[in-house]
Amino acid sequence: MTVDVEDYYQVSAFESHVEKSQWASMPSRVEANVEKILQLFDDAEVKGTFFTLGCVANSHPSMVRKIVAQGHELASHGWEHIRVTQQDRGAFREDISRTRSLLEDISGTAVLGYRAASYSIGADNLWALDELAEAGYQYSSSIVPIHHDHYGMPDAPRFAFPAAGGRLLEIPISTLSIAGRNFNCGGGGWFRLYPYAFSRWALKRLNTGESQSGIFYFHPWEIDADQPRISGLGLKTRFRHYLNLGRMHSRVKSLLSDFEWDRVDRVFPVNEYGQ
Repeated sequence: MTVDVEDYYQVSAFESHVEKSQWASMPSRVEANVEKILQLFDDAEVKGTFFTLGCVANSHPSMVRKIVAQGHELASHGWEHIRVTQQDRGAFREDISRTRSLLEDISGTAVLGYRAASYSIGADNLWALDELAEAGYQYSSSIVPIHHDHYGMPDAPRFAFPAAGGRLLEIPISTLSIAGRNFNCGGGGWFRLYPYAFSRWALKRLNTGESQSGIFYFHPWEIDADQPRISGLGLKTRFRHYLNLGRMHSRVKSLLSDFEWDRVDRVFPVNEYGQ
């Protein structure tokens, strides 16, 4: 069970509508939403992994410490939600090192995992996995093996695989193969789009039919139907971001009770990797 900790205005789809210079003046809702998630997890006796933006951790250090104090894993989501496709190797190296250092300083715990903004590691920039290994990360969860207009590596393995010459474990978001095509069943907008019964069926099929652990993700803003609306969005962006936000809290609650969940570092053999 994973959470990508970012605020509603920091999503990649809003890049052309909300400048980074505006972030400081926008009402932040991430801490209150993370508090709701922590309560959901506590009620279900679930521990998860929180992939956290460095800039969010820098502004909300007490939130980060609370995540760790409650037994959850802290991992890196990069500094400012910049897609890897928009960075060269040097900028990426600085980003992942800066974020990891800050998260470890705030939390007092080792940060082993990384997730790229918008799953922006794919066939054209697999060098990023080498950089993560060099920076001391033990695993990444940054690839989605599907066709998508903004991300995806459909030819990637569907399940966890060694990367960066065996120095790093890549854990793709869960998909289900149907008629030769992979469908996302690991969270995000897909979880809000599909009926809950489909998601439950798909994850059960992964567990029982393929004997694989699923990896699921969602964002704090997805359980916040009252978040401020961003103006000027295109129809597709507006649909994807705001679809079924009011149903998300109850769906996550059902998901937590219908399956057994734990932190990434305890479900997958990440300790076999790294320097």
